[in-house]
Amino acid sequence: MEKEDRAYKAHCLVVPFPTQGHVNPMLQFSKRLQRKGLKVTLATTRSFRKLSSPPSTSIALETISDGYDEGGMAVAENIGDYLDRFREIGSRTLTELIEKLSDLGHKVHCIVYDAFMPWPLDVAKRFGIVGATFFTQSCAVDNIYYNVQQGLLKVPPSTDEADEILVPGVRVPLRASDMPSFVSVPSQYPAFLRMVVDQFSNVDKADWIFCNTFYELEVEEADWMSKFWPLLRTIGPTIPSMYLDKRHEDDKEYGYSLFKPNSDACLKWLNERQKGSVAYVSFGSLAELGAEQMEELGWGLKNSNIYFLWVVREKEANKLPKGFAEAISEKGLVVSWCPQLEVLANEAVGCFVTHCGWNSTLEALSSGVPMVAVPQWTDQSTNAKYIMDVWKMGLRAQADEKGIVRREEIECCVREILEGERGKEITKNALKWKELAGKAADEGGSSDRNIDEFTAKLVQHANVHVAS
Repeated sequence: MEKEDRAYKAHCLVVPFPTQGHVNPMLQFSKRLQRKGLKVTLATTRSFRKLSSPPSTSIALETISDGYDEGGMAVAENIGDYLDRFREIGSRTLTELIEKLSDLGHKVHCIVYDAFMPWPLDVAKRFGIVGATFFTQSCAVDNIYYNVQQGLLKVPPSTDEADEILVPGVRVPLRASDMPSFVSVPSQYPAFLRMVVDQFSNVDKADWIFCNTFYELEVEEADWMSKFWPLLRTIGPTIPSMYLDKRHEDDKEYGYSLFKPNSDACLKWLNERQKGSVAYVSFGSLAELGAEQMEELGWGLKNSNIYFLWVVREKEANKLPKGFAEAISEKGLVVSWCPQLEVLANEAVGCFVTHCGWNSTLEALSSGVPMVAVPQWTDQSTNAKYIMDVWKMGLRAQADEKGIVRREEIECCVREILEGERGKEITKNALKWKELAGKAADEGGSSDRNIDEFTAKLVQHANVHVAS
């Protein structure tokens, strides 16, 4: 074991929050670190490991416990109880894992941990090893949460949509509907608000702060954060190389998946469509649309008379309008899951109707695909604001007073991007961001340089400890 480890310069233990949207970006970051010569071990929870298909990767895989090994968050009484128990049991089992790895000759030199759970930093400090926090959301959203934590932003902010709210570190004025839902309607999500604000509870003690974005995308936001944390570095987008910088031909997929995609059906159908003619519609692995919103979305797509590929998870399928499958047979395809990166990379796709989760947003940016933003909760409204008004690579579909985006709005936005004059400018901007994302990740790009810097400093730290 020890001889094997000498091939590596230092050893990182990576600990993500146990949801697919958090594990996969940190797995991708792990791949980048390993290609720089580090040994990397990814530690997910036992419950997550049981619920997901394991990735095909050379990254070493280990587990810790969240205290709910048989079902994870889904079997906890509430999110608050889950987070408290995860802190208690997770801290103990993470400690045991570090000791086990050390006994096997795999001394850990650094813990890279998801900012949603700040307690791994305390474990790292007890062992005297480097602690690096990993923010999985945009710098703009992180800045909002930091301002809340510091008492600089009132919660909830003004509910008057006419009021513009100026947030330090956020380059555009926001309205209440542009805020993360945990901030704008905190009474609905008290435990989640606590979680996102607690990301900053001990961040001043972290040795490094990583953000899953790229510098050119959030220059002002990253610079503002760097005033407080000089060792903050942008290291994204954390998506597979073949959809970004194309430096590593074997890196074509994330790895972990909670759903089995209908890959052949999706891609065969897309390959029969003309370039830029299809709207791809997906709301990720967690968002649940109400039956009324599903109906409006479905008929809006149908009425637009464009081709569309719509991902409707199996447990959501019963919300589809009656007779919908027959009505769309000539123009639409509904599947339970699909390989999103491959779909976005397909030239037939001309726009992406999305909930604006940060991973989906980065994937669209990196693929140069314009977006129709239909945000649901958490950080998605802020991402939608940036997509339309800052990066100018999409349109936000406006909801009515009931919070429902009506069919006419869906139809209008999709047609505007695929067929309208405004859509041409949006598509041009989308391709600009695709080029910049690829350059950031490529050799010598801003994110690549930041990863090189971290690797060099960590190796230096590891060598000093070996010498002493």
